[in-house]
Amino acid sequence: MDELQDVQLTEIKPLLTNKNARNFQDFDCQEHDIETPHGVLHVTMRGLPKGNRPVILTYHDIGLNHKSCFNTLFNYEDMQEITQHFAVVHVDAPGQQDGAPPFPSGYRYPTMDELAEMLPSVMTQLKVNSVIGIGVGAGAYVLTRFALNNPSLVEGLVLINVDPCAEGWIDWAASKLTGWTSNLVDIVMGHHFSTDELTDNQELIQTYRLHIAQDINQDNLALFCGSYQYRQDLAIERPIVGLNEDSVNTLTCPALLVVGDTSPAVEAVVECNSRLNPTKTTLLKMADCGGLPQVVQPGKLAEAFKYFVQGMGYIPYVLLSHLSNESVPSAGMTRLARSRTTSSSSITSMDSSRSRNNLNSLLEGGGGALDSQSGPQTMEVSC
Repeated sequence: MDELQDVQLTEIKPLLTNKNARNFQDFDCQEHDIETPHGVLHVTMRGLPKGNRPVILTYHDIGLNHKSCFNTLFNYEDMQEITQHFAVVHVDAPGQQDGAPPFPSGYRYPTMDELAEMLPSVMTQLKVNSVIGIGVGAGAYVLTRFALNNPSLVEGLVLINVDPCAEGWIDWAASKLTGWTSNLVDIVMGHHFSTDELTDNQELIQTYRLHIAQDINQDNLALFCGSYQYRQDLAIERPIVGLNEDSVNTLTCPALLVVGDTSPAVEAVVECNSRLNPTKTTLLKMADCGGLPQVVQPGKLAEAFKYFVQGMGYIPYVLLSHLSNESVPSAGMTRLARSRTTSSSSITSMDSSRSRNNLNSLLEGGGGALDSQSGPQTMEVSC
């Protein structure tokens, strides 16, 4: 395999200063409370559906809501240049939005499967025909279940820190916090951040610790955490290409799996990758990044998302501010393909010959190309 050329692209990171550390502001949005078979969902919509294009639908992780999970990414300049082509729907899990009242005594929180079953009602109410989902942690699980149940409604998925397994994480998280008072906030922080991040990135940690402790209703959060802890295994299985693709339980849409290289979720994401169709899945491991890549590295994630939607046939040309006015095809997939290794657990491909040819041309622009070999191409993309 030819060695890829290392091309440096300027990365602009968000500044979490004391002045704006918890400024998760929405811009130009409409809020809706939508009745579903399992209760009311609070959703926030940016823009209006554009023709037959899918809507970008997001779902956040435990301890967060759509603002704290996604607004750093969606307010980032390069992401806005992409999303001007799409409407965006942010879903807040029940009781997790800003100012949410506590649930009444005896309330039964929806299971993770029931949270997924609430999404078709959102699409119907907002007149959305199909979506590209972006989910983090628990939200990634919900969107995966939604896509498994409703494959015709989901055109693609970006799954950050996804865990397809049924094992609970609370015991593991609590053991990682030896010497701490393992209250709910500590446990959720251990879910999001590695031990190194908890000690080394004090500004980020303080921002999110305060948000989880003060901005999210703690009783509601405990219910959401309990639902996630007792989730069922997704029971997805990697198909054998050309043999049983139509009979196994797996995602049929293109999927981009994302994880920071120091994230607590690395093993879970690799496990999920090993269960998905190798011709439709890309695993992106982000260097110098922990549990919140959409917050710490929004520029890199925006670029990854750009190539992902391009591979689906949307927005063939997008100008990104840090690429010095180069169009996407000429800029190439340089940063995303700076490091490639072959492994049985790292898979990349796209959903059509057009997108694979496009990916080949992008890689050639960065000094490398996909190997032309029989069988699925195995590749880990690092940036």
